[in-house]
Amino acid sequence: MGKDKDKEENGNRISDKDYEAQLYELHVQLVKFQRDLIAKGGKVAVVVEGRDGAGKDGTIKRIVQHLSPRDMRVVALGKPSDRDRTSWYFQRYVPHLPAGGEFVLFNRSWYNRAGVERVMGFCNEEEYESFLQEAPQFEAMLVRSDITLIKYYLDISKEEQKERLAARRADPLKQWKISPIDAAAIKKWNEYSEARDAMFMHTNHDAAPWHVVKADVKKVARLNVIRHLLGALDYKGKDEKLLKVDPNIVFRFSEKALTQDRLSH
Repeated sequence: MGKDKDKEENGNRISDKDYEAQLYELHVQLVKFQRDLIAKGGKVAVVVEGRDGAGKDGTIKRIVQHLSPRDMRVVALGKPSDRDRTSWYFQRYVPHLPAGGEFVLFNRSWYNRAGVERVMGFCNEEEYESFLQEAPQFEAMLVRSDITLIKYYLDISKEEQKERLAARRADPLKQWKISPIDAAAIKKWNEYSEARDAMFMHTNHDAAPWHVVKADVKKVARLNVIRHLLGALDYKGKDEKLLKVDPNIVFRFSEKALTQDRLSH
């Protein structure tokens, strides 16, 4: 925990005091956003993806910390059931989509098929290829139905992942996070990188583009994700001066990100 605040990424560092002060201001903005969303009957869905240990849980926790649970949900589905395996792939996610006035965050999502299922062999080639074609179509349908869909991928380095997974195993309060797939996360680093890049290339589209988050510094990443999220949303009482995003921390994916080495490999 202590070493994280001293880390630097792209010249960024932040003290605990500054982090808490900025987070408080952003939490006030999040509450304003939710009140306005409920009043207007809007629908917002946020997808949070990333490797094991990327900080998905912590980022989502800070987003929802002071929001009303009646109109907000965090969706983190477990293994598919036998029935799920014989259903349309997207079917088990559909019931969790937001209705009017709701804010839903997917802690991992239908993109399991493009990541862990692909790398670990939990789906076949035909299922994988079908997913890459159908995901943009599925998301375009959601956007046409007035769901605001925002997608984030938390990108960490190999060394940072090793450190976080080791710390997870040593922390008795994080035992619930440990899974057999953790070991494969490091052993299959290159395979996960290839799957991530293919996912970006096939499922980055104008209706729902991918936003990459450089997440080696947890606190800096969290603040920038919240700023970016709020900046992408319209709500009463929005304070733009609080929402300046570091483009080195959060940026929209483009093919140049692969050729310019902006992603962890």
